[in-house]
Amino acid sequence: MLEIEIFSDAICPWCFIGKRRLEKAIESSGAENGFDPEIRLRWRPYLLYPNLPIEGIDRNEMLRRRYGPRGDKGRVPAAILAEAAAENIELRYDLIDQTPNTRAAHRLVEWVYEESGWQAQHALVETLFQAYFCLGQDVGDTTVLYELAKPFGLTQSEKDEVLAGEGRLGAALDAELDTQLERGLDLGVSGVPGYVMGGGYLLPGAQSVDTMQAIVQRAKTKFSSA
Repeated sequence: MLEIEIFSDAICPWCFIGKRRLEKAIESSGAENGFDPEIRLRWRPYLLYPNLPIEGIDRNEMLRRRYGPRGDKGRVPAAILAEAAAENIELRYDLIDQTPNTRAAHRLVEWVYEESGWQAQHALVETLFQAYFCLGQDVGDTTVLYELAKPFGLTQSEKDEVLAGEGRLGAALDAELDTQLERGLDLGVSGVPGYVMGGGYLLPGAQSVDTMQAIVQRAKTKFSSA
């Protein structure tokens, strides 16, 4: 069994594109979930904007600070729109009003893995990408996250611990996030997506499907374990 860890952030468009490409790279006809049965996926945290306030920041304001008068949320490089469209993704930056702090989303992603396993975690990541990039929802807002998390089993009684980081469970989830954020740096993850195979080999960036297929096959031979 080969484990592929994906260091990613819910507000990274290349991570969304890379997810779709990875799925194509590990497709397996006849498999129960459509993926190569000798592969499991594990999503890991990365913070594109680690210093954002907990409530996030108005996206227009952030763009103006970074780019001046050119910072218009409706101006998106044509190349990234085309790359996304090729993976059947319509990026709706015009709907996005807030650049969120994604730490709560990462706690949720970790919690779902611990509660329900990697396939549920993988499905949740898709839900978060869709919510932010296609619907313009604020995936840093705990109310929004709770609605997205209900189908994955998050209850009202667990909401504050998982999403606000409160209590013993929240502290444990935060500790794991900090561990993985530091581990990502140690592994050389300086941008996302970053794919770590066999616990140590890093493939950076949203590579082509063909490249990912070739590297995954080599990694299966070299790193697979029981």
